[in-house]
Amino acid sequence: MGALKDIEKAILASDIGITPNNDGKVLRLAFPELNEERRKEIVKDIKKIAEEAKVSIRSLRREGLDKAKKEQKDGNITEDDLKNAENTVQKLTDKKIEKIDEILGLKEKEIMSV
Repeated sequence: MGALKDIEKAILASDIGITPNNDGKVLRLAFPELNEERRKEIVKDIKKIAEEAKVSIRSLRREGLDKAKKEQKDGNITEDDLKNAENTVQKLTDKKIEKIDEILGLKEKEIMSV
């Protein structure tokens, strides 16, 4: 029974627009109608999540480049190795951001066409 209260609290804290109804034995969830306004809210949320993912990827790129520059400064890699690392990291970053944009576009179409 304690688990129901924990689940109810987690759902309320999640801010997903669902209010659970707990009768002590069963937790009932009433999902809001998927009208156009709700779809737009969901799209807005997934765009926010996609942007957070892009920021994380860019942060990892920055960390990787900083490490490569430190290695070059310490004499562990050459200037050419540094340039190759920078190019490789940038290509990988661009590829992953492109993939996020692709997934976002597909999800947006899927949600808006329901």
